[in-house]
Amino acid sequence: MSIAALMDSMDYGPAPESATAAEAWLEARSRRLGLFIDGGWHRPGDGNWFASINPATGQKLAEVAQASAADVDVAVAAARTAQAGWAKLGGHGRARFLYALARLVQKHARLLAVLETLDNGKPIRETRDIDIPLVARHFYHHAGWAQLIDSEFPDHRPLGVAGQIIPWNFPLLMLAWKIAPALAAGNTVVLKPAEETSLTALLFAELCAEAGLPKGVVNIVTGDGAVGEMIVRHAGIDKIAFTGSTEVGRLIRAATAGSGKKLSLELGGKSPFLLFEDADLDAAIEGLVDAIWFNQGQVCCAGSRLLVQESIAEKAYAHLRARMETLRVGDPLDKCTDIGAIISPRQRDRIDALVQNGVAEGAALWRPATAMPASGCFYPPTLLANAEPSMTVAQEEIFGPVLVGMTFRTPAEAVALANNTRYGLAASIWSENINLALDIAPKLKAGVVWVNCTNQFDAASGFGGYRESGFGREGGREGMLEYLSPAPPSAAKPRKPGKAAGRPSAIPAIDRTPKLYIGGQQARPDSGYSRDVFDIQGRLLARVADGNRKDIRNAVEAARKAEGWSTGQGHSRAQILYYCAENLSARASEFAARLSAMTGQPAGAARQEVEASIQRLFSAAAWADKYDGAVHNPPLRGVVLAMNEPLGILGIVCPDEMPLLSFTSLWAAAVAMGNRVIVVPSERHPLAATDFYQVLDTSDMPAGVVNIVTGGSKDLAKTLAEHHEVDALWYFGDAAGIAMVEQASADDLKQTWTEPAGRRDWHNAAQGEGRLFLQRATQVKNIWIPYGA
Repeated sequence: MSIAALMDSMDYGPAPESATAAEAWLEARSRRLGLFIDGGWHRPGDGNWFASINPATGQKLAEVAQASAADVDVAVAAARTAQAGWAKLGGHGRARFLYALARLVQKHARLLAVLETLDNGKPIRETRDIDIPLVARHFYHHAGWAQLIDSEFPDHRPLGVAGQIIPWNFPLLMLAWKIAPALAAGNTVVLKPAEETSLTALLFAELCAEAGLPKGVVNIVTGDGAVGEMIVRHAGIDKIAFTGSTEVGRLIRAATAGSGKKLSLELGGKSPFLLFEDADLDAAIEGLVDAIWFNQGQVCCAGSRLLVQESIAEKAYAHLRARMETLRVGDPLDKCTDIGAIISPRQRDRIDALVQNGVAEGAALWRPATAMPASGCFYPPTLLANAEPSMTVAQEEIFGPVLVGMTFRTPAEAVALANNTRYGLAASIWSENINLALDIAPKLKAGVVWVNCTNQFDAASGFGGYRESGFGREGGREGMLEYLSPAPPSAAKPRKPGKAAGRPSAIPAIDRTPKLYIGGQQARPDSGYSRDVFDIQGRLLARVADGNRKDIRNAVEAARKAEGWSTGQGHSRAQILYYCAENLSARASEFAARLSAMTGQPAGAARQEVEASIQRLFSAAAWADKYDGAVHNPPLRGVVLAMNEPLGILGIVCPDEMPLLSFTSLWAAAVAMGNRVIVVPSERHPLAATDFYQVLDTSDMPAGVVNIVTGGSKDLAKTLAEHHEVDALWYFGDAAGIAMVEQASADDLKQTWTEPAGRRDWHNAAQGEGRLFLQRATQVKNIWIPYGA
């Protein structure tokens, strides 16, 4: 074809990227790659290997080692041995190594990009222009955190050995997301790449050796899911970081329950793409192409649900179909390819089965007349229009190049449809009305919201989800905190019990039948039973309501109705908390007498606990309008608003020690951040909490914000952990209770904060209040806002 004809047709010809260097790298290693442990290469202990397949051709690229349990043991031991020295190296020393890794990634960028495309099947344009530059960016960024760690994270320490398990859709980028912060914080790692895509992780291991990284700091063990399970269950690992499916995430949460391992999960998604009638339609359609057909739709945050305003739906679908006709499916090494290969025939078959199910349920199938390769693992770009929210394809993560379309009429309906999912990873809003966009963004149950853009990622901005999309964040300050532990509080010094204070004559006799406090009212327990409460000498003080599952259900319903507390102003929350402190102060003598009667504290010690509780309420009020987010400056023309949002409905199970102070410290911090709480007070000393009903009643606390259910701590904790409308749970108790709570929370993957009772000195402000409590009471939503041309 002549140049004139090409200029007339504007057709793209093939523009293949050479795979020569990547093939030579594989040949130099005889196409057999072992395990990288303790700075060296090892054959698998059981002598087993598996094939790594190029999904675009079906041809074998190399054989990779299948790690055994003994191999994992050796890797963990190497990481443990290296960790102390790596931590002692200091922030600056670690920063220099991270900088060296960033530079080596850049020096080998093309080789990494081509090898990633061969192994994964994604277009070379994406690996070359997006994945590998972001990998380098993460190591550069976290070199900075390592340098600043002493000043920015005082009184924090590394966790120890991190076990990291990554998926096949972004093999090297996920590695960087996990290894960079772990190393910056002073941890060592044992990482398992996906079985399908291990090659770039093993090339990265060579870069670690080239950078002179100390032996054992980074260990790469390859293999199938059994190897991942070995890492999860290994007693020598202190932190598990997993990116993958929600189903596997549940299993990991259950497997780590009670182990003391810190856990972060970045799981599935069904992200909405909200297209409003005033949007720049051409820009929005380009954004939509990026949202769903980037990486063949094999993206956890893919904009797989198109929600388009009804007034422009017909026009939007016409634009979309025209744009889909221009998408090119084919050789991932061709620089003109838009959609590459699906990772495996199994995944392709799963995608097709879901599409066929969508058609059977009534969705309208449309595909462009796109030429498809005759061989290899490919799937055409697909639109399922006229879907209903209840359809399987509108609820289940397809993880392929399939867009599901629905319409809405009003912004409120758009929010309702967007949140009609068990996931909560990301969302995109397209509107030229910035007021509308910023009104909608906080209402979406998603950890990341993009305004007039999509699939924006940066090391400075945390990424992670709500609900069954997991918990924890990767990137940014919050990502660093996932690999650090606050200095442990010193064990609370036991306070010598003294003679119980006598009851002042002005205080009425103890009510022997305190009720539950649900929805702003005292309520009798569903069971009709009560529990005996004894003083320190074993004498009966009172009988309190014995709450059960139905009472928790009622409390959750009351908390759900109090949603306005979470969307209200921090200033208003502060005023009510100050008012609680004022009313508690007015009744300080009464509460001190109650504490003395229950716990045997001397009168002076009891009064100190009351005064400390008043101060805790003041601190919570002070933080209510001051725990601000941040404005990140990513490398694009725009900003990222990192907003601290309440978790929602939060269960709190209090310890027995300091029954008024620990109770107040916990619920006040949670409520200050906008959560609604169901509090289970001390099982042994609940009367301080039941007396507090009257403080709440006289302090203008809205009904349903604070609900108090007395009874057996473990039984009520289990009910809270299993309740799907409880968003998070704090539990302070024994090891068996901690294991039970973490196990029970696995079903809906709610966030948990578990800690052995007796570990904190609640009188110490450094241990009983502050940023740790606020971090546990919030989650970060990052809203990306580009501006300018």
